[in-house]
Amino acid sequence: MRNNNSSRVESVHRALVLLKLMVQEGSLSVTEASKALDVDPSTAQRLLATLTGDGFAEQGEQRRYRPGRELLRPGMMVALPPLRVRARPYLERLFERVGETVHLATLVGTTIHHHDGIDATTHALRFGLRVGVVLPAHVTSAGKAMLADLSREDVEDRYRTVPSVAGGPASSVDFEKLHRDLDDTRRRGVGMNFEESEDGVAALAVSLGVIDGEHAAFSIAMPIARFGSGDGERLAGHLLRTAAELKEGIL
Repeated sequence: MRNNNSSRVESVHRALVLLKLMVQEGSLSVTEASKALDVDPSTAQRLLATLTGDGFAEQGEQRRYRPGRELLRPGMMVALPPLRVRARPYLERLFERVGETVHLATLVGTTIHHHDGIDATTHALRFGLRVGVVLPAHVTSAGKAMLADLSREDVEDRYRTVPSVAGGPASSVDFEKLHRDLDDTRRRGVGMNFEESEDGVAALAVSLGVIDGEHAAFSIAMPIARFGSGDGERLAGHLLRTAAELKEGIL
């Protein structure tokens, strides 16, 4: 983390960065704090201990730090616009870059919920909006992108603790295939869906991480008949670029 402002008090700046991260992510480990600040774990530990001592953080389960009583007092927290509103400019930017139907979705248990989208109406053959539609995560590009952020154990726990998911019972999920898909997603950085969720659809998605407590993703969908050999790499590049811009802009 570079200091480009000679008047900045670095220790105060670092503490404020940690407070922002705790609010955005819900909790923070020493390792995560160290990486975010680009400092030694011992330095991150001292900062977190200071925030805890002053009541702005508290240590919870698994030695993770979360917002403390002082930060959560009425009047201290400023309400932010909903995720859909904050992400909309970046969704529009993605649409301008790719010219295909794009969506913002979140992960809820083992399903994805489409909260916003922009329809590529200029194409004679196009993929329509799915705003308001709920689909099983393991057969969608957005679902794979978000599930890939989780550990193997977390993924399986999600499916084994729910009686059913959209599209069939949890017991019908092929975990071996799912984990192969998620390994591929982690390697590429994007999730892919070729006619798994719906016939005739090709879709790619990127996870945006957890924002305001919601695990979110951007996706691009188009008719598979128009999906060319170079489209995968091109669309993936735009997804990754736009996701990086969103994280820089609103996190």
